[in-house]
Amino acid sequence: MMNRRAFSATAIAATTASLVPGADTKAPKLKKAVKFGMIGIKGSVEEKFKLAMSCGFPGVELDSPSNIDRDEVVKARDKTGMVIHGVVDSIHWKDTLSSPDEATRARGLAGLRTAIADCKLYGGTTALLVPGVVNKEVDFDTCWKRSTEEVRKALPDAEKHGVKIAIETVWNNFITTPEQLVKYVDQFQSPFVGAYFDISNMIKYGVAPADWIRALGKRMLKFDFKGYSKSKQWVGIGEGDENWPDVLKALAEVGYTGWATAEVGGGPEAKLRDIAARMDKVLGLAG
Repeated sequence: MMNRRAFSATAIAATTASLVPGADTKAPKLKKAVKFGMIGIKGSVEEKFKLAMSCGFPGVELDSPSNIDRDEVVKARDKTGMVIHGVVDSIHWKDTLSSPDEATRARGLAGLRTAIADCKLYGGTTALLVPGVVNKEVDFDTCWKRSTEEVRKALPDAEKHGVKIAIETVWNNFITTPEQLVKYVDQFQSPFVGAYFDISNMIKYGVAPADWIRALGKRMLKFDFKGYSKSKQWVGIGEGDENWPDVLKALAEVGYTGWATAEVGGGPEAKLRDIAARMDKVLGLAG
């Protein structure tokens, strides 16, 4: 059973050193994306994709399972050129893999398997997963054990479809330190399990985002972000305590390239353009 205490600093330093190509400090190559639900207009999937792309977003993440027509999504993707880089498991909060109820866990596992299959269909590479929740009914060690067992059951699906299960950091009272996330990912000993780091979510737990990135190294498959201030809580992108220069430096050090996805309240064109401009500024893409 997992011990909640963090690994020793020495062990983590050694692990991180083995993963970080520190000699390469060039700016990371990043591409902007949004969550599909942020595209705040009525219309077809194609119309939403076109709007997002016109506002500077070449990529998107969809929810799965969902009521969206899969054929419509694929046709819209092919017609517009929008990249669906991954999906978000839409039921991982409701039907948690750590639930004490076996039927709930079974629904959660079925949802994860659906998300993996949909991701493959859409041409994505990751299924974002909140693995479990610690609460009055589920303690830390039990959450670890149950969620690990369920994720293992989905690994054959991930391998079959070539889609990676990306463990996200959220306010679920579970994985709150880089050391815990490193251990959680590494226990699977599989290239099909990695980390999806939310740069803004974890600030409140006291470890700087850049330090998370350096500890995760190549385990970090993707990242998303908002704006988080210790004094004001949720703020606009670029108005929080993320320390973006250090974040970009850390991304470069670990050799990260790929998607940077916003996770904020969206809206119509004007709002999306504002989000895109803010992302350009913090990610060093402006000008």
